[in-house]
Amino acid sequence: MPVARKCSFCGGRIEPGTGVMFVKKDGTVQFYCSSKCERNMRLGRKPHRVKWTERSRKLRGKA
Repeated sequence: MPVARKCSFCGGRIEPGTGVMFVKKDGTVQFYCSSKCERNMRLGRKPHRVKWTERSRKLRGKA
């Protein structure tokens, strides 16, 4: 049975068969739900500073 993954940037749910899997040189695997999340991670943005991410919403008490 396919497993639903969690986005490495925004924390959103990724349905099986969608999203992007990125494997780093050290072997760690990151999953992205959209190109928006992938671009933000590559630009070096921190998820807790971007207002629309799940982590940021929890820190601000809005989740």
